[in-house]
Amino acid sequence: MKNIQVIDGASNCTYDIFAMTDEEFGILFPGPGQDIEFIEDAIDRIGDDELGALMRNVWERPIRKPEVNGIHGTIFYELLWKKKYYPNKRDDDIER
Repeated sequence: MKNIQVIDGASNCTYDIFAMTDEEFGILFPGPGQDIEFIEDAIDRIGDDELGALMRNVWERPIRKPEVNGIHGTIFYELLWKKKYYPNKRDDDIER
């Protein structure tokens, strides 16, 4: 299982974390080393219905933050303006 953090454009975003199977993770983050995805790109690539079915399963597996052992991916909802920071859809695109 892999953990993903969900970040959306709402002012009350809670940055929830959910568990995904390795197969689900591979569908949502298909690129080599990819750990960032934008929901709009995923919809274009996978299709709204198939992505909805995949994510319905994921939404049933929330993880409380104190119980998280690593975050393997981040999915952005309605935050396309952040794409300029992640040209390779990898967290390490951002220099720290």
